[in-house]
Amino acid sequence: MSLGRLFSTAPPPPILRDRAPIRAELFGVERLEDHGRSLAAAQPVRPGRSRGFSLAGRLADNAALLLAANRTIATVAARQGEASPAALWLIDNYHLVDMQIREIGVDLPTGYYLELPKVADGPFAGLPRVFGAAWALVAHTDSHFEPETLRRYLLAYQEVQPLSIGELWAIPTTLRIALIENLRRVAQIIVENAEDCRQADAVADRLSAGRRGQAAEPWPKVHASLGHIQVTDAFAVQLVHRLRGHGPDDPTPAWLVRRLGERGTTIDAAVREVLQTVNRHAKGTPDRRPKGTPSDDRDGSRCSAHRSRRRRWAEQRGRVVVRGA
Repeated sequence: MSLGRLFSTAPPPPILRDRAPIRAELFGVERLEDHGRSLAAAQPVRPGRSRGFSLAGRLADNAALLLAANRTIATVAARQGEASPAALWLIDNYHLVDMQIREIGVDLPTGYYLELPKVADGPFAGLPRVFGAAWALVAHTDSHFEPETLRRYLLAYQEVQPLSIGELWAIPTTLRIALIENLRRVAQIIVENAEDCRQADAVADRLSAGRRGQAAEPWPKVHASLGHIQVTDAFAVQLVHRLRGHGPDDPTPAWLVRRLGERGTTIDAAVREVLQTVNRHAKGTPDRRPKGTPSDDRDGSRCSAHRSRRRRWAEQRGRVVVRGA
């Protein structure tokens, strides 16, 4: 019987019901050490052996979502001929992600998981104590950390609360689980943004003459059908990007300004947020190829092309100009 099936009845803890990426204030090594000590004091564990929530079940959910996201993103990229840097990273590296997921399933057997002390209360209630420690490290380093940083963080944690040999053995696996969880959340945002851009492209096609030989539809007709559209930052930036060649009398920018104003933001702020999100997600999805893994990019050309595509994508969307707003 698999671990996921054995513990599938436990409700997910609060931390896993959140959809935001695992990201918090960036800490240097000294602050990470301080945080490790405070975290150790704030994580009481349940007495004795505890079943807790199934990380294997969550991992299976993450694997299914990442597979679906990869297929969706690849389809969109093939259709549109472009994709965001984070989307390109997932397409290029999905096989490595899948390999890591399969290895985790082998490295955390059912009986071993049962022995790991579980957090008694708080957002990580029912999860292994070491998973909470791994989560904090990922959050406060934006998924970028060196072995020495990990060593000092764990030593500081154990100044307050020593970890068992079994917990220390589980650290590499729980770190990978936390990184996969973070990637799941980023992938969800990528897919949602891709759908928002698709909707923006559909609106732009209706407003632009010459698309498939059709005449542009009048704004009142298009506007009447937009009541259900959720004007997200990604939608707004893509629509402005597509309509850059329209004249100053185009009423679309004014409509966007009004709809974004209802959310308390502006087009300029939307552009900044989209570009910042692109940079964060692109930096938050590094190529963590294990040492010794063969590379199909020996001359670095693939990395150079990736950087070039990222720069071109950002520059195109950073040059949006709002007229008549």
